[in-house]
Amino acid sequence: MRLDKFLKVSRIIKRRTVANDACDAGKVTVNNKPAKASYDVKVGDILEITMGAKTVKAEILAVNEVVRKEDAPLMYKLINN
Repeated sequence: MRLDKFLKVSRIIKRRTVANDACDAGKVTVNNKPAKASYDVKVGDILEITMGAKTVKAEILAVNEVVRKEDAPLMYKLINN
């Protein structure tokens, strides 16, 4: 699954266009490397997203095409820095 779609489906970022823009601006890294929106995410990847002064770091636990709102947080695990 594409990185921008994963960010939307997992509800880390609300809209796919916003996720795409964040990737284009270099605010998203996967395994400590800048990632494009088209990056193919895999279970075990470590995402780091910088939004303003806030940084979110998460490990991907599942990659599902369709997820109910209450199950979205089960797709990733937040990592404390």
